[in-house]
Amino acid sequence: MIKVDVNCDLGESFGPYVMGMDAKIMPYISSANIACGFHASDPMVMAETVKSAEQHGVALGAHPGLPDLIGFGRRDMVISPEEAKNDVKYQVGALAAFSKTGKLHHVKPHGALYNMAARDYHLALAICEAIKEVDPDLILYGLAGSELIRAARDINLPYAQEVFADRHYQDDGTLVPRSQPNALIEDEALAVERMVKLVEEGNIQTLSGKWIELQPDSICVHGDNPKAVQFTNRLYTTLNKRGITVSSAI
Repeated sequence: MIKVDVNCDLGESFGPYVMGMDAKIMPYISSANIACGFHASDPMVMAETVKSAEQHGVALGAHPGLPDLIGFGRRDMVISPEEAKNDVKYQVGALAAFSKTGKLHHVKPHGALYNMAARDYHLALAICEAIKEVDPDLILYGLAGSELIRAARDINLPYAQEVFADRHYQDDGTLVPRSQPNALIEDEALAVERMVKLVEEGNIQTLSGKWIELQPDSICVHGDNPKAVQFTNRLYTTLNKRGITVSSAI
């Protein structure tokens, strides 16, 4: 039986500002990465999002980011491994406090922190150490084949290799930066077809046309797209029709 996790970044509203369609997307995902207040969210949003995820049986994950509300955590910052470690601990602990059990399922770094750590082993290691020190059973969600996965392996931290449904890849396995043309895949049918092929065969075509191998433990869908619910429903339905079970990463 083939199984894959479908995760989504949620809880990214802030005060009166609403982002995403969290409630509508919950039925079609198996894991939620919930913002922890640094790049987005606030205590009320965190509480509401955790409650909704628990009601839908969706695995709870912390989505720690850089302290950059205005930039939505998508701007690179100069940050030491020690700072990153403590920032991640702080955010993971904050979100866990809203859980009924006080425990989370996974941690997925957000935005620039995620991309920086995917390239920088020392930063990746600090993030993985933070997660392990909070709870050694937490699963790191990291870019497939990246330094985050390497660091998790090195300290025996559970991990899930993540792939992106709506993003193009470069030949080295990294994502095409959002600042570049064709970073996003707008064609829903193409995005779903690519993900099904990747889950079934373990390879994906890059923007240049090259085929590369990736391990797809978890597929990320973005909830801030206007067609996010429609797309996620389509992906979920197609995976099930192909006999692929959608279930949180273990």
